[in-house]
Amino acid sequence: MNSVQERHRPGVLKQQNKSHKHGRHRSKGAIHDALKGRVSAKATTKKVSRELHREERRNQAMQLRQKKREEMLLKKRFSSGVGNNHPLLLSVVPLSEKIDPLGVLELLKQADSDAVINNSSTGNVHISIPRLKQRFTIVCPRHGDLYGVLDALKVSDTVLFLLSADEAEGLDTTGEVLLTAAMAQGLPTPVVAVTHLDNVPIKKQHDKKNQLQKIFSRWLPDMKIMALDKCDEALNVLRRAGSQKLRSVTYRDRRPHMLVEEIEFVADSQEGDHGILKVSGYLRGHDLSVNGLLHIPNWGDFQMEKIEAPSDPYPISVTHKKHSEAETRLLEEADPSKQESLLSENPIDPMDAEQTWPTAEEIAEAEKEQKAQRLVKRVPKGMSDYQAAWIPDCDAEVDSDDESDISENPAVDAQSEMSSENDYEENEDEYETVSVSEAGEDAEKYDEKMDMEEENETLKKLKEAREDKIFPDERDTPQDIPARTRFQKYRGLQSFRTSPWDPKENLPQDYARIFQFENFERMRKRLLKEDDMEGALVGWYITVHVKNVPRHFVESHKSSDPLTIFGLLPHEQKMSLLNVVLKRPNTLGGQLPIKSKEQLIIHCGYRRFKACPIFSQHTNGSKHKYERFFQPDTTVVASMYAPIIFPPCPVLAFKETKQGTQMLVGIGSVLSINPDRIVVKRIVLSGHPIKVNKRSAVVRYMFFNREDINWFKPVELHTKYGRRGHIKEPLGTHGHMKCVFDGQLKSQDTVLMNLYKRVFPKWTYDPCVRVPHSMYNYSDLMSVDEVD
Repeated sequence: MNSVQERHRPGVLKQQNKSHKHGRHRSKGAIHDALKGRVSAKATTKKVSRELHREERRNQAMQLRQKKREEMLLKKRFSSGVGNNHPLLLSVVPLSEKIDPLGVLELLKQADSDAVINNSSTGNVHISIPRLKQRFTIVCPRHGDLYGVLDALKVSDTVLFLLSADEAEGLDTTGEVLLTAAMAQGLPTPVVAVTHLDNVPIKKQHDKKNQLQKIFSRWLPDMKIMALDKCDEALNVLRRAGSQKLRSVTYRDRRPHMLVEEIEFVADSQEGDHGILKVSGYLRGHDLSVNGLLHIPNWGDFQMEKIEAPSDPYPISVTHKKHSEAETRLLEEADPSKQESLLSENPIDPMDAEQTWPTAEEIAEAEKEQKAQRLVKRVPKGMSDYQAAWIPDCDAEVDSDDESDISENPAVDAQSEMSSENDYEENEDEYETVSVSEAGEDAEKYDEKMDMEEENETLKKLKEAREDKIFPDERDTPQDIPARTRFQKYRGLQSFRTSPWDPKENLPQDYARIFQFENFERMRKRLLKEDDMEGALVGWYITVHVKNVPRHFVESHKSSDPLTIFGLLPHEQKMSLLNVVLKRPNTLGGQLPIKSKEQLIIHCGYRRFKACPIFSQHTNGSKHKYERFFQPDTTVVASMYAPIIFPPCPVLAFKETKQGTQMLVGIGSVLSINPDRIVVKRIVLSGHPIKVNKRSAVVRYMFFNREDINWFKPVELHTKYGRRGHIKEPLGTHGHMKCVFDGQLKSQDTVLMNLYKRVFPKWTYDPCVRVPHSMYNYSDLMSVDEVD
């Protein structure tokens, strides 16, 4: 008997010994067999991060600290006014009517007995103090001069805010608005001083100063208040202004700007309306090229002819002046081939989109549609085709091949063309106002000063804003006009967020006048990286020859008002669609509702213009909901036609009253230059169920005829309690309809239908803004809480 011998099979845990290291390299074939087709990882260029030791970290922190210290010292030396550097520009802004700014200016002049004082023709005061090795240019706009204060702060290095010890809080309501606008615009380095402290008893002066310090900490928490009633205190203020670290305001530091010291106008002819304006001053911010463009606030954009460099008329000392006297030298002259154009709008070609002859596909499609829909007319026997053509089409019956084609309803797919939207404006409700006069002897005199028309308009606007806040976008269907006619520009959307909307569809004619970037963000980064060193350098005292300046601009300018000029970046003279983010300030002007398309005065960086913006929600996505009112405590995006300006850039919005005064209603910044931003207006039509079944309901008051129900049948319905459905069929001829929902309705529910339409701003850009008489008298405003 043969026995079967079983073979031993090793298990998975068999010991695997290492191969002998024979010291020879593997061959290419052995390496290829070992890899089995695997590819090694690509070598990365990423720097290997190594953890630094304590001494290395300490050395690195010390180097960064030393670098920041050197940059700060260099900036201080540059602003000291020695050599070719410009003097420190100081603006004196009183925050109370009880403060005399000219008296404060005299104190600053008498701060040092060795100081050299000069006055320019525009009213600026130059103080050179050899003890401090610094020189100052002081601008003193009058209290309440809104434009003067804002224009001075746009180019100032330091601002001196003046508080009054005679005021309970140190400043009045006008000063509070000025402070809010200055901080929203971009505040330079501040210095705060209090005057009239001598009027307080000596034992209470320290407590009064601490009280003002606590109150003013709401705006500037880290700023220490100084006293300013004596000459030695004025010297301390100047020393503080010249030694502290200067803030940087981004939008102005990226552009050349200048406070005008001397003005001279040379007319082209004896009776010419235009001429050359010679403006002189210290160049700040950035280098200036003569081939660029200049912007003068409230005047417009201009080209330059040449730039000259005269000797510095305000040196730090008299001995230094003798060595610096030299002839005026020509820095740069304009080159017509390189000079920027003043073209701001695209020329409109009415034949740009004209179709001269239809294509073969269009002709075939038109013939197909003509066959699909035929007109059947009843004519007498024996009548020819020529005679039958005279029968009116209203007496004919439509014979369509596709009777159930509802998907091509323009209420859902496309917007229908209308000649004007204003033909079917919504009927506004009439509001009654009851004016209650205070009892007293001067009640009649007080009523004579009131503007009842403005009171009624404000009250009506407040009521409309509150109604829109409680019932947003709800509209009543008119009974005298068919809904398919009144709302034929609107369409239904299945989803406001995800439904597509072509941004190039049915654009207005004004879009042919504006410019658009292919990639705005890339263009902005490229322009801000460019550093052109041609022309005048920062810190030089220069004379700029500006071409084609109207004579009436120069004649209307007051010598006491500060005049500033700004150099433009490329493309900033061209018109486009400007989108800015606005929020309401904490002033009383921020509590009044602002209606969309209402005229506002916009301060956008260095520009100032009038426009009627449209408001939309500040949200993400491709579509943004239109807002009828700029409500208090909200943030919106205002869209308007305006010149291009590259962010970051601050924005202020003012509203002008009939008395010529202005109040601050919005602060914010530039969002983008994007004509493709889709702003969609929504209206909500409401109906009420009268008969509720398990899945269906009979709804009335949404429409008033069968044709409107069939027209809007494809649009989806929803209710205030979250049900969704659609129109099934009309019932009768008076607007009742049967609707099907995803659940049973409640008797108190309301059926809603959302309709959407894209809106565009109107071309209301006006660069000429008159100087206001004063700030708004907030004591005359009616409180919002008094409106029922």
